[in-house]
Amino acid sequence: MKKTMLIPVLLVFTGLLFTERSEAQEQENNSNFSVSSTFASNYVWRGSNYGNGPHIQPQVSFSTGGLTLGVWGSFDFSGYKEADPFLSYSFPFGLSLGFTDYYYPGLSFFETSVEDGSHAFELNGSYSTGGLSLSANYIINEAGGAASMGGDLYFQAGYEFKSFNIFAGAGNGWHTTDGEFDLCNIGIGTDATIEITEKFSLPVSGQVILNPDREQLYLVVSVSF
Repeated sequence: MKKTMLIPVLLVFTGLLFTERSEAQEQENNSNFSVSSTFASNYVWRGSNYGNGPHIQPQVSFSTGGLTLGVWGSFDFSGYKEADPFLSYSFPFGLSLGFTDYYYPGLSFFETSVEDGSHAFELNGSYSTGGLSLSANYIINEAGGAASMGGDLYFQAGYEFKSFNIFAGAGNGWHTTDGEFDLCNIGIGTDATIEITEKFSLPVSGQVILNPDREQLYLVVSVSF
């Protein structure tokens, strides 16, 4: 995707955002915008650790019906920066389809070349029924700055029990050390709520993650607010 093609994509994204906002305001004065943030002990994504130490992970999004548009980010205290625009649509029968732009601030936003591109564009889909969840993800492009190879794949299956969940994922490209398809993300997690007062509580989650490809074990605890 050339630089000149990226600008229309951004204009469409912005246009959708403000069109939906205007329609929502005409129907009711209830805002469909949401702002949230998570404080995580470390940032482990698909079995790989990014940055150093704790991360702040904010999100700003707009939802209407099954459509959600937003930007999610992760920032540590040592200079790691990530800001990912995304779009998804959820159907009532458990299917969700989406698009994510993995972007790393500090790199030129309009750089899309194979050698130095700062964006990795991903198509993603997921399906859930009962406690079972399945997801598939495909990176469209090769981008040197974002370290995507193009054609990168990642698949994950999980199951939610009453008090904990389990998951396993495998991928290739930037998900593994040699770029070959391999198991890279096995874990178990749980959620809890810490009551601060009668009217205020904090959701807390914890995960133990093993990456067989990198031969690493991670522990992640996060608080959302």
